[in-house]
Amino acid sequence: MFKLSEIKELVKLIDQTSVSELEIENEGTRLFIRKAGKTESVVVTHAPAAQPTYVQAPAAQPPADYASTSAAPTAEQTQQANAAAGLHTIKSPMVGTFYKASSPGAAPFVSIGDKVTEKTAVCIVEAMKLMNPIDAEIRGEIVDILVEDGQLVEYNQALFLVKPE
Repeated sequence: MFKLSEIKELVKLIDQTSVSELEIENEGTRLFIRKAGKTESVVVTHAPAAQPTYVQAPAAQPPADYASTSAAPTAEQTQQANAAAGLHTIKSPMVGTFYKASSPGAAPFVSIGDKVTEKTAVCIVEAMKLMNPIDAEIRGEIVDILVEDGQLVEYNQALFLVKPE
């Protein structure tokens, strides 16, 4: 049986290496850890016929000597700050994979500093093998791109910040 502290330590160690998967079996207990994006999936099974227990472990924490004077702002606080600054957020209308260009090697739809109109395509979100172009829906200038190419995005996740005209 693995202790929670041992599992947490293994997750930290995996996060600090290039290893993407780890599987350990000990006295009828199987532990499987897979690194995926910014979180790790941990599966622990007991005995051969047992159902797996899934635990979503957080990404590695900053080192103990990392000094922080304030907590990171929440998504809501960030949205409020952007709204106060007069910025418009373009959000994902669906869950899928974000692509900044129409194909690998092609120029991105938009870059920081580009002017957009309501009908300017700013990216593609692939969902269920369908490529869905996302329009800016506002006139303005792209101030920030909040996601990386190929990143999985969730419904209503902020993708771009636009300074309206």
